Amino acid sequence: MKIPKSLHRYFWDVDIKKLDPLEKSFFVINRLLDKGNVEAVKWVRKTYSRKTISDTFTTMRGYQPKVASFWSLFLNIPQEKIICLQEPYLSRRRMHWPY
Repeated sequence: MKIPKSLHRYFWDVDIKKLDPLEKSFFVINRLLDKGNVEAVKWVRKTYSRKTISDTFTTMRGYQPKVASFWSLFLNIPQEKIICLQEPYLSRRRMHWPY
């Protein structure tokens, strides 16, 4: 499996040729849902199972809170289970980025 060329721009900081979307599924899902466009979302939903997508929100904190809130509603994940929406993370985030 390969990431479509049109989505390579979201992986500016990694060697896309070495990135295995199955081996690093959480990273790929996180990057595309957090920073991607409609095409990226469609590719993620077509490529990964709903459970795998949901699991990224309960194990990774790299989502923007507004993105996580949206997907919480869309995927029916209680916000208490989404790591980046928990107060310890939000407090740290506000210290570094107070906007």
